[in-house]
Amino acid sequence: MTTPATPTTAPAAPGTTTAAPAGGRLPNGELRRRVAEVLAARAGTDMTPRTIAAELGGKSSGAIGNALAALTAGGYAEQTSAKPVRYRSTPTTADAAAAPVAVPTGTPRRRPRTTPRTTTPPATTTPTPPAPTAAPPVTGPVTRPNGQLYHPRTLSGIPDVTALRKLRDAGVAALLYGPPGTGKTSVIEAAFGDLITIQGDGDTTVADIVGEYTQTKDGNFEFVHGPLVRAMREGRTLLIDDATLIPPTVLAVVYPAMDGRRQIIVKAHGGEVVDAAPGFYVVAGHNPGVHGAVLTDALASRFSVQIQVSTDYDLAAQLKIDKRAVAVARNLATRQASGEIRWAPQLRELLAFHNLADALGADAAAGNLISTAPEEDRDIVATVVRTAFGKTVAPLALGARI
Repeated sequence: MTTPATPTTAPAAPGTTTAAPAGGRLPNGELRRRVAEVLAARAGTDMTPRTIAAELGGKSSGAIGNALAALTAGGYAEQTSAKPVRYRSTPTTADAAAAPVAVPTGTPRRRPRTTPRTTTPPATTTPTPPAPTAAPPVTGPVTRPNGQLYHPRTLSGIPDVTALRKLRDAGVAALLYGPPGTGKTSVIEAAFGDLITIQGDGDTTVADIVGEYTQTKDGNFEFVHGPLVRAMREGRTLLIDDATLIPPTVLAVVYPAMDGRRQIIVKAHGGEVVDAAPGFYVVAGHNPGVHGAVLTDALASRFSVQIQVSTDYDLAAQLKIDKRAVAVARNLATRQASGEIRWAPQLRELLAFHNLADALGADAAAGNLISTAPEEDRDIVATVVRTAFGKTVAPLALGARI
């Protein structure tokens, strides 16, 4: 293996802001430093990726989410809730704000080894995880990590949660696909209590998946392994959410872990070899209608099972969502399937309708369905809403001054 050349550019000095290179892309670690700076300035305040993105002048909330996940992994931030996902500062956030928490250019001060190393970590740093216990039979709702109940649906004659667990036992990777808001992530969270998640987007990098060097308090650098390595070592389930938004060349780093090799080589860490422990499993989510989502042949071939997930309208009725709203969703879903429109409300939108109706009334919730629809579909949605509600409903909007 060729030893990497020593770079000529040194890491940025603490407290300085590194300028973005040509093309507008920030140096490695600079976005995380800026995110840490926002958290430190709002110490004690829970913040969402969207809020932080606004503070940073409209940066991608997906990229902000990845930065927050990395900061959390390094102990520079903590996640305080899952839905909506929120983060806040820790006592070490100021350290991450003072200087980039990743090497901006070149190699770290502590040069990586150039010979492969085994993945057996010292017992003091990564204890052997306990053997997984058999999950009880699924006979009713299953509690997700955020405390919400998931109501299983049938898949091949058995509860979907049970089916996914059987696929894991058989080592058969599963891809769940369908419109956003249909419950793909919910069923996966309900099925696997040991889940580690990668939230994919167009800015996801190999470092976000396998790990990278981060700066310690004393100014040195240490390698922090990413979610793929942690899932492999601990024999856990890895969810790659919105997998088809990740650049194919980046997502390819996962493939060796999924095939017969069950092994990856972390080039950034001196060619470290990581072997998958028993129980390691990969499941992914795909939103076919989302702009930029591309299901490549290479990705599709890694998932032997591909499961379509659509909105459960029976569950919507069971949850006592207004029958008129459910009728609107069914009608628009039929039109969407025929290619007449691009959008139809899913269970997520129906739950939002229910909550908004409780807060502001059914008319406001119906108007919000129209407002939520893409502009090119709005007239048809308004017509379907008028038919279901028996009157004309205006899109939710501010009115005259009081």
